[in-house]
Amino acid sequence: QVQLVESGGGLVQAGGSLRLSCAASGRTFASNAMGWFRQAPGKEREFVAAISWTGTMKLNADSVKGRFTISRDDAKNTVYLQMNSLKPEDTAVYYCAGDSKYRGNYAGREADEYYYWGQGTQVIVSS
Repeated sequence: QVQLVESGGGLVQAGGSLRLSCAASGRTFASNAMGWFRQAPGKEREFVAAISWTGTMKLNADSVKGRFTISRDDAKNTVYLQMNSLKPEDTAVYYCAGDSKYRGNYAGREADEYYYWGQGTQVIVSS
């Protein structure tokens, strides 16, 4: 059974930092893109960041550019999201996602490009 388990969420003051982790089990994602999405209360799930299997292609939503960094450690089958300069509008449940297909050096922005999903970790940024 494939599982993605997020951790690292919590309550932080505006301007602070958090590092989210997503540990995968049940299969390796070393040849697959991984992504982070988030969903705030009353809003649709939105793209945050994605990374190709090589790690050389990284995408970020405009709202997090310059503040969030995605990375991966395939030896640990884990993907990370370093979040700096957090803002109250970053408050959301953050979800890790894994692509089921090998697509070359590519990372997608659309949720339907990802097959595997974690349960989410809550991030609350206080003002």
